[in-house]
Amino acid sequence: MPPNFTNRDADLASLDDLRAAGLPLIVVSGPAGIGKTTLVSKWLRSVSTDFPDGQLYADLRGHSAGEPVRPAEILAQFLRALGAGPPPADPAELASLWRSLTAGRRIAIMLDNSFTAAQIRPLLLGGPGGLVVVTSRRKLTGLRMQGAGFHQLDVLGPAAGVELLTRAIGEDRVAGELPSVHRLVALCAGLPLAVCLASARLATRPRQSVGALADALARDAGGGRLAALEVEGETSVRKALDASYAVLSSGTARLYRTLGLLPVRTFDAMTAAASCGEPLEWAERRLDELVEANLVEDVGPESCRFHDLLRIHAHDRAMDDDTSAAREEVLRRFCDWSLSTATAAQEQLTPVQFTLPRSYLHPPQLPLPFTEDIEALAWLDSHRAQLMDAVRLAADKGWYDTSWMLVDALWPLFLRLRHYAEWIEAHEIGLEAARRAGNRTAERQMLNSGAIGLGAAGRTGEAAAWYGESLQAARDAGDVRDEGQALMGLGACHREAGRPADAVTYLNRAISVWEGCGYPRGVALARTTLGEIALVAGAPDEAVDCFTRAHTALVAVNDHHDAARALVFLGRASVLAGSYEEGVARMSGALGVFTESGAAFWQARTLEMLSESAAEHGDETVAEDLLARAVALFETTSPADARRIGGDG
Repeated sequence: MPPNFTNRDADLASLDDLRAAGLPLIVVSGPAGIGKTTLVSKWLRSVSTDFPDGQLYADLRGHSAGEPVRPAEILAQFLRALGAGPPPADPAELASLWRSLTAGRRIAIMLDNSFTAAQIRPLLLGGPGGLVVVTSRRKLTGLRMQGAGFHQLDVLGPAAGVELLTRAIGEDRVAGELPSVHRLVALCAGLPLAVCLASARLATRPRQSVGALADALARDAGGGRLAALEVEGETSVRKALDASYAVLSSGTARLYRTLGLLPVRTFDAMTAAASCGEPLEWAERRLDELVEANLVEDVGPESCRFHDLLRIHAHDRAMDDDTSAAREEVLRRFCDWSLSTATAAQEQLTPVQFTLPRSYLHPPQLPLPFTEDIEALAWLDSHRAQLMDAVRLAADKGWYDTSWMLVDALWPLFLRLRHYAEWIEAHEIGLEAARRAGNRTAERQMLNSGAIGLGAAGRTGEAAAWYGESLQAARDAGDVRDEGQALMGLGACHREAGRPADAVTYLNRAISVWEGCGYPRGVALARTTLGEIALVAGAPDEAVDCFTRAHTALVAVNDHHDAARALVFLGRASVLAGSYEEGVARMSGALGVFTESGAAFWQARTLEMLSESAAEHGDETVAEDLLARAVALFETTSPADARRIGGDG
């Protein structure tokens, strides 16, 4: 059943533009069921007067059962249609006769369901007055040498899908169940063939509600959804996709199945290579083949994705064609690569941070996708959703050590970019995973870093509870360093709760513990918080002393990020103590560090402090500019802070 829809005005206009450019060959490509044949047939009818010598059609059966049609068969068919008499048997003679016979004719030819560029070349016309339009599930970029123009069909938008369904079941039925209609169209993933098959089911079942079919498709999230989109005696979505899959090389078919197993919405060649346990070059070539075959969509720089029904099909093929052990290995390799690469980013960004040991079942052998701090942070941020998927997958699979290790590796991402919801969710999963793994050290790590996230998100009471658990666990284990971390965290909670005296008590206890065990970095971090308390209390000289000592110690241990934090506060304290130029210079220096490392949240905080200082100094124009820049950065990292300083509540 070919899709019967007309809401492709933009696509029709694109074909008009290609025709107006005088191109002799147009290739229309897109995945199975997207409506290529219907679109081209409609367009050729609309321009039929441009081709008074007629139009010819051939199905090259590129994705049908059996072998694709040989060009010689099509040439013989076309020559007979043009009245050329019995065609010669020799392919070369056929091609020569075809070119000479079409040299002066204004004729249009549709070559449907093409498989390769080699299948098309012998069928091209002999003169400039005609036009060949090719449809294919592959992009056939090799036809550029023949002067081809290309048009890629995208999936239907929601409105077009509703229109297509309305044509089949009527306006009254659609209007009566419009929310269910929208849901059904979404479940069809924008494929016209899928919408048509759903329409056919509804048309033959006039008493079935649209909502009932949508519910059935939603319940059958896997292969059942493809099975539901079948009509007896007609092509199904599954059959169309099976045909595209059948012609893939063995390695590309394996990659297709592998990607269908991954719990991610987008992926790149590195993810593909890691999950298959193959070199990057192997994955790049096969991913290109999937893109060329329109089974995978290229959606951005080094990023690809499946449409929903294609992902279901790829997953089904993996379930049918691969062993359970092979499928398990794919997922484990994905998690191990995610952990290995995130850990490398963590070590790049926070080299002085204590990192718990890592373990891998399949140690990755791929190159790292970054070399500089800003690249490492950008990689963590751009892969944030994928890394969270890996955290959840590992926990669901019972790979508890991998799960909490992944959470631990994401620390610089959470610390610098402040994605609070994911920070908290990840640590809730990581804490449970560490407990299930029986790793008390990891449990304390999850409690402490998770509590920092809760506190930063304004959930002070919950943060204090997590720190309290961590403090008790550290004392039970005799871990003095972790005890100091919990004490400092409790001090920060008291400060946020408006109890500065209690905060100072806890912070001084943390300093005492850390000085006793020889942990100068911890001492410096606690002193930074003491300096912040002094600033708020209106004691800038005391704050300058705290920040100066903290900055010196953090520089000594090569903690560039926290040293810059101490420096920006030192600059602000210096301004309040009467040293405006010196203070601004210090804050500007810290801003340079944060900008270079990509720490957007702290760039915003620094700009905010520079703005406050400029306003106090009477530089209102400078202050307003700095504040606007701070708001813009906060909007992407901490919307609550953007509202706080932007005047929106």
